[in-house]
Amino acid sequence: MNTPPPYLRIVSEIRGRIMSGELAPGDRVPSTRLITREWGVATATATKALAVLGQEGLVRAVPGVGTLVADPAAGRRTATGGALSRESVVAAAIALADSEGIGALSMRRVATELGTSTMALYRHVPSRAELLRLMSEEVFGGQPSGPRPPGWRDRLAREARWLWSLYERHPWLSHTMASLTRPMAAANAMRYSERVLSSLSGLGLTPHQMMRAHLMIIGYAQGLAGAIELESQARQDTGVTADEWFAGTAPRLEAIHTTGAYPVMSTLFEHDQFDPEPAALFEFGLERMLGGLDVLVAQAARAAGEAPGPG
Repeated sequence: MNTPPPYLRIVSEIRGRIMSGELAPGDRVPSTRLITREWGVATATATKALAVLGQEGLVRAVPGVGTLVADPAAGRRTATGGALSRESVVAAAIALADSEGIGALSMRRVATELGTSTMALYRHVPSRAELLRLMSEEVFGGQPSGPRPPGWRDRLAREARWLWSLYERHPWLSHTMASLTRPMAAANAMRYSERVLSSLSGLGLTPHQMMRAHLMIIGYAQGLAGAIELESQARQDTGVTADEWFAGTAPRLEAIHTTGAYPVMSTLFEHDQFDPEPAALFEFGLERMLGGLDVLVAQAARAAGEAPGPG
């Protein structure tokens, strides 16, 4: 008789706890680390077991919290309360990707969240690729609040910070919008591009310089957002927070530093700690990019024999 893979045994036991009510909706299920201890399996096996339970709609990963038992009625409540529609499908998909990452997104899983069949979803959204496009369009549907600043630098900074706020709330967006050479044909995203390019218009920059400045900011924001998404995925896969990871890695890092092979790195923060907080990193890089564009605008003005426009 063939022995079933170890992850199926784990899935069966946790599923049984959920079905019996031992684990109720909202309760934390064993993390990857606890599964490896309780069942004596490798991390990859534990991760696969949780992934299968997620595909079945029995659990959901919540960043910063852990993997929780899903509420069967919650998916139905994500709909508008009426008949299934394209809008309700997109809203449920965004909520799923926000909480569990883009890797959890599938037509089948969205259908489970909405309490309907996968075939019913296809009547409103023909494919996962189209669903991703619609999700991005929905997220890009807004615009920065308040009056438009007078100077090009403040206008550009406002647009860049608005873009970053989207990536902070929806890290999966960095995957759907990642291609700079094959941009998505999306009206709302193009409105953002139009606002950025209009901020750079009339400064004496060439069309190539304007477009490269625009793509430079997008690529920078996407890169940091991708790091957020990777951290979220690592936390879901391992059940270990960033602080816990650093605590567990500290002895190894200390042993490396004490070799004296990295004198600058080892003495940078002897009396302080560095926090790689994404928002602070974004602001640091944004100011440097704006400073570089200041120089470019001044060069263009000198070449045209004019005074630089107001920043």
